[in-house]
Amino acid sequence: MATRSYLLTRAIEMNHEHLQLLVTRVMSYGKCGLLFLLCLVLAPAHAGTEALAYDEQTLILDGERRTVHVPKGYQLELLSLLDAPRMLTFAANGDLFAGSQSGKVYRLPPPYTKPEVLVQLDDYPHSVAFRQNEILIARTNGLYRAPYRPGQGKIAADAVVLLAALPGGGGHNSRTVGVGPDGRVYVSLGIQRDCSDQYLGEGYPFDEQRGGVLVLRESGGKASWELFASGLRNPVGFDWQPQTGVLYASNNGPDHLGFDQPPEYFSRIIAGSFHGMPWFQFDGKQLQRDDCVSSAPPRPIADVTIPAATFPARNAPLGMAFVPKGAMDASLEFNAVVALHGSWGTQPSGGFMGSAATRRPPKLVVVRFQDGQAIRVDDLVTGFQLPDGKRWARPAGVAIGPDGALYFTSDSDTNGLFRLKRMR
Repeated sequence: MATRSYLLTRAIEMNHEHLQLLVTRVMSYGKCGLLFLLCLVLAPAHAGTEALAYDEQTLILDGERRTVHVPKGYQLELLSLLDAPRMLTFAANGDLFAGSQSGKVYRLPPPYTKPEVLVQLDDYPHSVAFRQNEILIARTNGLYRAPYRPGQGKIAADAVVLLAALPGGGGHNSRTVGVGPDGRVYVSLGIQRDCSDQYLGEGYPFDEQRGGVLVLRESGGKASWELFASGLRNPVGFDWQPQTGVLYASNNGPDHLGFDQPPEYFSRIIAGSFHGMPWFQFDGKQLQRDDCVSSAPPRPIADVTIPAATFPARNAPLGMAFVPKGAMDASLEFNAVVALHGSWGTQPSGGFMGSAATRRPPKLVVVRFQDGQAIRVDDLVTGFQLPDGKRWARPAGVAIGPDGALYFTSDSDTNGLFRLKRMR
């Protein structure tokens, strides 16, 4: 038995050449060896790594037929229209909340077809999160809070008060808030432009401390920010991998290096990690110094954490969510769903003057995990861009509902809430 366990472990780890040698060795065990090989070949694939099969589905939106490709056994539906919705968050009682570019914070009770405006605010209420008897709202210039009880339908605007200021200003002015498995509050924010000399760390004034993830420190009735991770150009979405509790974030790369470089990041975020931007870019194989910013890097290239997975450049990844155990189906458990918004960049140069048909199409993808590690990226839902480049939806926020279905927003063209659910 010990010999067979050893051989199975080595078979998984070795490359093809070594595997051939292993087969020869196994067959020397005669019938037992042959039985082992048959079991190995016929064994089911690791949960969460099987290739997806797809069905074609047609939706009728505003009298227009729209064709999408969804995983086999799933159905896509538009639940409600919203005004420029962004990040999604489910409350413990099952109510769904959406921030927006329009200033509205939406509440959608089940079945999520009749949105209510919880509160109207200025300064871009991009996302919300919840603590006991409290709602947290991330706006461009700060994290705000208000008293809140489950099922509450309205909040007065003057009840929303500042908890902790954030660097404001234009350019990548969304702020995403989430409460981690440790109960602490995390906020992500991006640098202003492609090559802005901004950094979350010492030596930079408050308004220039951008580009990464912060964690809230609350002590003695006062709230302030601690650095969690730096060097990310625009980490809009983040979530914790259910098996490991490790934080991951999607990240928009810069636009100045063309249509194909650098790839967009899906990054593993740990306390103190430095991801290089804007001083260093990962080209898919190695790190490169980006001379678009002339200041000395705050940390050396040896400190840079390369991404756990990548998406092709000019895809504009936004919201993301991990699929918990029991949601969607077993093949997708513990994987990360990421909304690719689709950039304005066109071939061949990456500028906006080319054919719209060459733009990266908006879609939903899934980062596949095995044993707590990202191993590849697969399409999940495609078809939001027509052959001429016109888009009829652009995914933005992503969340997994208490019913196990996937919910996502589109913030342009079709502005609304969609659901991808498994057909029973």
